[in-house]
Formats: sequence, C-alpha cells, structure tokens
Amino acid sequence: MTRKALIIFQKNFVLGNVKTRIAKDIGEEEALRLYKWLVTKTLENCAEIESEKFIYYSDNLEDAPNEYEGKVQIGNDLGERMSNAFSEVFRCGYDRVVIIGTDCHSLNNEIIQDAFAALEEHDYVIGPSEDGGYYLLGMKKFSNVPFDRMTWSHKDVLTETLKRIGTDSVKQLRVLNDIDDKEDLLKSGLGLLVNEVLMLTI
Repeated sequence: MTRKALIIFQKNFVLGNVKTRIAKDIGEEEALRLYKWLVTKTLENCAEIESEKFIYYSDNLEDAPNEYEGKVQIGNDLGERMSNAFSEVFRCGYDRVVIIGTDCHSLNNEIIQDAFAALEEHDYVIGPSEDGGYYLLGMKKFSNVPFDRMTWSHKDVLTETLKRIGTDSVKQLRVLNDIDDKEDLLKSGLGLLVNEVLMLTI
C-alpha cells in the first residue's frame, strides 16, 4: 500500500520575520496578520488530503494542529532545509512525498491530490508559480538533485529545477501565484479579505 506524506514549510509567527517584502509597504503587524491568514487558509485547503501530514517550522517547534506532526527545519538555506525534510520523511517509510509552503492561497486540496496522483506515473511533480519558482514539489524517491547548490529567490528557479530533474520524469501542475510582495497582493485581491487596512495602506 502506498504511504503518502505531505510536508508544509511554515515560518514561526514572529513579528518582523514574515512577509518582509510586503511589510515594507503595509507594516510588520499587518504583514504578520496576512501571514497568519495564509497559514490558516493553507491548513484548511489541506484538511481533506488523505496522507500523513507534517509541519516543518522555520526556527522553533510549536504545538502543531490536530492531524499534523510538528518538526523543525534544519539547514543553512532553503535547499538544505527542503532536502533534509524530504530525506527525513522518506526514512520514515513513506514512498510518495509532497512539499508545499504557505504563500499560495489558491493551492487547494484538488491540486495536492493531483500531485500525489501524478507520482504514480512520474518521478517528480512540480507546481510552477508565476514568479518563476514553484509552490509545490513532490517525489517518490529521495533525491538531492533539485536542491544541491541551488540559488534561490530568482526568476529561473523553476527552469533550473526542470533542467536538473529532466522534463521526461516530471509532471507539471497548473501555474499559481505566490503572495510574496505588494504586486502579488494587489493581483490576488486578498487585501480586503484579510483586513481592510491592507488595501488602504498600500
């Protein structure tokens, strides 16, 4: 029987440490409020996923919500942290592992289920984001290839990742928009949903 695991990378709720690019426009308190909303939305969207679920916190272990096991990210950069998380979960005996962040409010359970289904026929699955990165990555056997000495936070992360893993072995999902900066927030229309002050102060 296939054992599936979903990893969520989440930052601890520390004022000034989340949504730092957006905070320059809306302030640190509103950025923290926005991030909490995004995390809540992410957990809601994952509620119906039939898999084991892990939350990897950025710095300190917290009491994870029901149905989640809490862990702490380990590594000097995002690549090391994701690689270590994948490796740890695969060592626990899972054979289909998907990782997501908490910045993509439109990532729903249907897309995540599609990701797990894609791993039945592909070695990798990836969810491209509009900024040139990705919001989801899944694999059915641990590999450090997508992470080793990767340069992060630029417009060619997706292209470089696909070059490394080979397009024949990967299934690409629909393109979604991460909420990383002011322009993303404006395009999403989330401001009024999170807090009316957000749109008024941008």
